Amino acid sequence: MAKSVDHIAITGMGSISPMGYSPDEVWQSYLRRQSLLRPRIFNGEKVAVASLQKPSEDIVKSIRLEEAYHKHLDRTVLMAMHCAREAAEQAGWERADSGPRTGVNIGSSRGATGILEEFHTAYVRSPSQRLDPLTSPTTTLGNISSTVAHDIGANGPELSHSVTCSSGLHAIFNGIAWMRAGLADRFLVGGAEAPLTGFTVAQMKALRIYTNETNSEFPSRPCASEAPLHDTLALGEGGAIFAIEKLTGAQIKEKKQTVLGVIEGFGYGIESPGTATSVTEDGLALRNAMTMALKSLPSGDAVDMIILHAPGTIKGDRSELNAIKIVFGGKLPVLLSNKWFIGHTFGASAALSLEYALLILAGDDYIDFPYPVMFENQRRPVRRIMINAAGFGGNAASLIVSKPLK
Repeated sequence: MAKSVDHIAITGMGSISPMGYSPDEVWQSYLRRQSLLRPRIFNGEKVAVASLQKPSEDIVKSIRLEEAYHKHLDRTVLMAMHCAREAAEQAGWERADSGPRTGVNIGSSRGATGILEEFHTAYVRSPSQRLDPLTSPTTTLGNISSTVAHDIGANGPELSHSVTCSSGLHAIFNGIAWMRAGLADRFLVGGAEAPLTGFTVAQMKALRIYTNETNSEFPSRPCASEAPLHDTLALGEGGAIFAIEKLTGAQIKEKKQTVLGVIEGFGYGIESPGTATSVTEDGLALRNAMTMALKSLPSGDAVDMIILHAPGTIKGDRSELNAIKIVFGGKLPVLLSNKWFIGHTFGASAALSLEYALLILAGDDYIDFPYPVMFENQRRPVRRIMINAAGFGGNAASLIVSKPLK
């Protein structure tokens, strides 16, 4: 008898972002085809950012008020807690204190950004004053996954990490590796980021890549092909976390209503950073990541769509498109981005792109760019989607997800 093959299935999903905090709400936000970037004051000037809207902000506030310790947590952690709870509940996972070994791996480019800056500002102002004793525990990067693990009752490995803007995908890769090694039975994986602070905005402006538009219809325009052509990176906040587990084909068919997607392949790459943003003309790291991911597909199978990293910078967008053309030749998949909706959420960006991909697979529809871009999408059925991510330091990651097996 042939041995059954295990697949990596996504059985639960939770998110929070300017798009909303539930799948139905998020999908409706996509269907409205409106940018959620709005002007806010940072360092005395107007800057376009995408913030949580009031219902989502209320969710974060309610978690902060649940118990005394939560009031000390950064909003990155609070958003991750909401996402993890939703993902575990949708997957039907009970608290795992003595059951299946449940791991947690949440990526974040900057971690506890807001409270770290607050504590550091207080120290600079009064260096002789004793710091709050919770300064280190609540600003350590590992605080994100450890807090989530305690909150959901996980009993397996818990990891937090930063691989810059590809952190969310690398969290998924880690979860898969731990499960395949037999060291965990299931994992909560994804990314969370709350970078809307004065210091973070100043860092992006120092690179001269931040959009100078605050009141236009689309302040960030990834892959734009018509004037005005200039860098239009803008920041957003949010998070998305997924419940993943190993299932056989038969199990996926049995659980079809709760399997959101199947991870068919992933890849990674790195190149020597030659510039401040580690962007090269032909996107070597992304080329290697996409090529590695595609090798996991059965011969003859193809990717129908790519959710681009496309940060909204001229060099970054063109580098990724050049890499895609080299890898796919003349047969380009449909190319999409959600950054014109919500900006760049750093370590959470690829996780939110995966959420977008799963919603597309579930709804058999997608939202094309609302402005002229450097390619022409040919509408087609979509069964398999690649998600790309790239970050400072020259790293890149690609993941392929498909509809549940029939």
